[in-house]
Amino acid sequence: MADYSKDEIKRIEEKWRAEWKKREVYKVSNDSTKPKCYVLDMFPYPSGAGLHVGHPLGYIASDIYARFKRLKGFNVLHPMGFDAFGLPAEQYAIDHGIHPAKSTADNIENFKRQMGKIGFSYDWSREVQTCDPKYYRWTQWIFLQIFDSWFNRKKQKAERISELINIFEKEGNRNHPIPNSKFKIQNFEATRWKAFSEEEKQEVLMQYRLAYLAYTDVNWCEALGTVLANDEVINGVSYRGGHPVVKRQMRQWSLRITEYAERLLKGLDEIDFSESMKEIQRNWIGKSVGALIEFDLTPGPSPEERGASTPNELRGTSPSPVEKGKGDEVHAQDFIFTTDSKTWQALKDHARENRKNPTEAEDALWQAVRNNALGFRFRRQHAIGRFIVDFVCIEKKLIVEVDGAIHQNQIREDEERTAILEHEGFRVIRFTNTEVLQQLPFVIEKIKSTLSSSPSPAESGSGGEVLTVFTTRPDTIFGVDFMVLAPEHDLVKKITTPAQQAEVDQYLKYVETRSEVDRMAEVKKITGAFTGAFAVNPFNGRQVPVWISEYVLAGYGTGAIMGVPCGDERDHKFAKHFNIPITNIIGKHYTGEEANPTKEAILENSDFLNGLVMHKAIDVVIDELEKRGIGQKQINYKMRDAGWSRQRYWGEPFPVMFKNDIPYPMAEHELPLELPPSNNFKPSGTGEGPLANLTDWINFAPGQKRDSNTMPTHAGAAWYFLRYMDPHNENAFADQKALDYWGQVDVYVGGSEHAVAHLLYSRLWVKILHDLGYLKFDEPFKKLINQGKIQGDSKFVYRVNGTAIFITKSLYEKLHSEDDDLALTSYSEKINSLLGKNFFGGGGALVNWTDEVMAGKEHYGLNFISGLHVAINLCNDMKGLDIEAFRKWRPEFSNAEFILEDKDGNLTTDRTKGKYICGSAIEKMSKSYFNVVNPDDIVDNYGADTLRMYEMFLGPLEASKPWSTQGIDGVYKFLRRFWNLFHDSNGNWKLTDAEPTKEELKVLHRTLKKIEQDINNFSFNTSVSEFMICANELTSLKCNKRAVLEPLVIALAPFAPHISEELWEKLGHTDSILNASFPAWNEQYLVESSFNYPISINGKVRTEINFALDMPKEDIERNVLASEVVQKWTEGKPPKKVIVVPGKIVNVVV
Repeated sequence: MADYSKDEIKRIEEKWRAEWKKREVYKVSNDSTKPKCYVLDMFPYPSGAGLHVGHPLGYIASDIYARFKRLKGFNVLHPMGFDAFGLPAEQYAIDHGIHPAKSTADNIENFKRQMGKIGFSYDWSREVQTCDPKYYRWTQWIFLQIFDSWFNRKKQKAERISELINIFEKEGNRNHPIPNSKFKIQNFEATRWKAFSEEEKQEVLMQYRLAYLAYTDVNWCEALGTVLANDEVINGVSYRGGHPVVKRQMRQWSLRITEYAERLLKGLDEIDFSESMKEIQRNWIGKSVGALIEFDLTPGPSPEERGASTPNELRGTSPSPVEKGKGDEVHAQDFIFTTDSKTWQALKDHARENRKNPTEAEDALWQAVRNNALGFRFRRQHAIGRFIVDFVCIEKKLIVEVDGAIHQNQIREDEERTAILEHEGFRVIRFTNTEVLQQLPFVIEKIKSTLSSSPSPAESGSGGEVLTVFTTRPDTIFGVDFMVLAPEHDLVKKITTPAQQAEVDQYLKYVETRSEVDRMAEVKKITGAFTGAFAVNPFNGRQVPVWISEYVLAGYGTGAIMGVPCGDERDHKFAKHFNIPITNIIGKHYTGEEANPTKEAILENSDFLNGLVMHKAIDVVIDELEKRGIGQKQINYKMRDAGWSRQRYWGEPFPVMFKNDIPYPMAEHELPLELPPSNNFKPSGTGEGPLANLTDWINFAPGQKRDSNTMPTHAGAAWYFLRYMDPHNENAFADQKALDYWGQVDVYVGGSEHAVAHLLYSRLWVKILHDLGYLKFDEPFKKLINQGKIQGDSKFVYRVNGTAIFITKSLYEKLHSEDDDLALTSYSEKINSLLGKNFFGGGGALVNWTDEVMAGKEHYGLNFISGLHVAINLCNDMKGLDIEAFRKWRPEFSNAEFILEDKDGNLTTDRTKGKYICGSAIEKMSKSYFNVVNPDDIVDNYGADTLRMYEMFLGPLEASKPWSTQGIDGVYKFLRRFWNLFHDSNGNWKLTDAEPTKEELKVLHRTLKKIEQDINNFSFNTSVSEFMICANELTSLKCNKRAVLEPLVIALAPFAPHISEELWEKLGHTDSILNASFPAWNEQYLVESSFNYPISINGKVRTEINFALDMPKEDIERNVLASEVVQKWTEGKPPKKVIVVPGKIVNVVV
């Protein structure tokens, strides 16, 4: 027999890894009478760096749970595979000339080798790799199901496109509006649908499809030749490589995830995720309730009209361009220049009266055309020249008149009126009341037909633009002092005045370099540009300037916000920065120093809202907006549709073919569409992916093309958990019987980096497949455990820039603590003396800096020293930096010189007296920080079981914690102590079949209870502590009883499977310990029969005495007073009182 030594650990672990593989102990059947338990891990990307000790954290936790559930009698599915497509492998191929398929395969083998050494219980027969054509055949198939679907908002579910076509053929789209409000066709009847060409029909259907093609703003990286997700861009450059990234409009595939926003939100209430994880998803979806408000836009009035001499001298309330008497109501028409001011003053009361009292026919037509129902905005009872017209679309210069019976007697007058209006550039169409009331569909079709043949906005000239804004605070409408558009907003080009064009163009170039993440995270820098245009408040006609700024995103809401500086701090800072006057609508709640977002203030300076509490005014404003036809109540979502195209080679090809630029799905029997062989992975140079270089593959048949883009890594990762259920099925992504048996994942262990995209896309795909009848559940994961991270302990050396001089940590801290060059000056002579050269000149200025470093430096301050990451294996907390190893580490450091410190903190260059102390910081574990710890090293030195238990021992699973090996010896010693319970000092087996004592049973059952509860609660760190306590107590009791130790081996097996299997075999079992049953704990052994009473003398505890819990109080009192310790402290004095509290304390009062 052997001691639990390093050699013995290696022998045991290698033996059992081979045995498990030989016996296929982890292979799982879909045909079982046992209850199922599906335990899933994060889908790892097989990077070239391999696993570091942070990666196995979640894998170990899920493995403990999976092994435990198997011991509890469950049929456990615990699979593993690889998210193998992606940019890193492609970039590696470009840099090193190795095909991504080869590097990915090599990386996967390394991952599997490392995982095998840690002893995970994965069923490798179910392994999937997203880059395997047998796998991505079904990724492509699911994409085609999504492409062939639309979202029925009335039923709140996906349906087949064929069902939508049937609806269009019967009734047009009157009950199913086009999701894209900017599409050129908005409404059509069945007859018009049938008259559409094939191209027109496909174009309309594309506006409904859940997977669709459209031009969108993307993060384009020319150097990498691909579109990047927002989280792949930092400070305007790519996370990988630091290459410039700009915004570009590109035709991209997208998934219409926004249609599922409400279901995704409601689903969070039905699943067991942590509240923090749910909140992350809620924030990403970003539901908000408010109002859409329409603002007419107008070119800026002259400075005289504004009462200002420059564009920045903006008054708090802009006067209208017409003179008004006291008490005159202001109307938006005051700022739409389709008549002169005097005529409008004469006509406005009549127009207002007509709007309040429309005829039945006018009201019917208004309900049919309002709110952009026909794709363009109509106004009613609007002044054109000297006439009030019934309806007008200024954008298309179209007037619609509804004639009552009186018009039969004024035909000539109507002809003259029409001629005058046409002279003004308008087209006029007329309908009778009867036509509108009895043939409304015909009337609408006639208007649509005329609109389509009317001048385009560009042809109709400037003016008539409308800005639609979504706001959750319509109660602040009278506090709007400016508007801000997203720089990408369509209106920016239309409304920017010539005077402001240069400034706006310059600002747009700046914004191109900023990612959305950077823009939203920016809080210190205030930027923007004035367009020269003004928006007209629809309630009081006040003109406010329209700006653009990066803090407004095109994809959120309508891409425009109302600037209310008294109530929003970001707006407040913007107004202060650009000297925009601020209107106070909240009285004492606004001090002028900072905004107050209160909803409890009583409104002031707010017209008809004056005196209302703000939160009560919200509905009042919305009612008035809808009454006037200038807005409506709206629910908005921050989440945008998911971009699904990547300009990469290493990804799933899109399974479509283009005919006349229209995508059509490939037939199922043609799948998979495999990646073509290629050794050219560089961008095409045209904005298309590398596949565009393969012209024969792209243009595969006359008049037919393939897509040069590929899918993102999210595609294969959105459904991999379904394929694990039936990974070798060639006829379906999974057999229905397997899907029904395994159902939802019971426990998913994943990191916070998967909290948004991966989870949302998985949830989306499952909901679509459920709607289409493939799944009987619409949430993929019942329970999610959010693991934290194991962080790295980074080490730093401090180099004087432009030199090969490195200064020790203490000197760096002294120099870095100053705000100027005083510290450098005071240390320069000392450093020059140490180095034996005039490295520093007078006043502390650096003499030997290169011209590049010196350029533009007025003084050096804190920038003359840089902290550089250094490989952690070169640093030792006790010995300092290994200088010779450091010099060999990188060629540029071969001649490095060092300023060291001795034990007293004095500076020196003598390596016999001093050492170089490195700086340190806790950061993410990353190869680029040189702080990665390879789990292979830990396994080689301590064994896999020690690594498994130590990672759990570091702290709560959900918490992030720094890696340190300071406590790993304690875990290793525990396992050795546990091993020694079964062996004597010579390594011989010493187990007996003797009956356990009461104390031994108590330790056993307390431990079993704690371990079972902790595993169910994923509190593995306290489980490890409990095992240590158990081993210590049993060692003290000299326990070697089979009845105690055998159940503990089973309990330990999920945590330390190798040592447990070895001991299980030595206990005489021939089957794997995995087929044992987790031992039940018995409460009767945990009931205490005695208690150590604290004995107090006059309130101070002097000793403890153990008594049976059922001992009478009188007996306890008598024994206490007879105690020698008590007699010593009472000095023989008779007690005045003895207080006995059963099971708690005894107090003697003398």
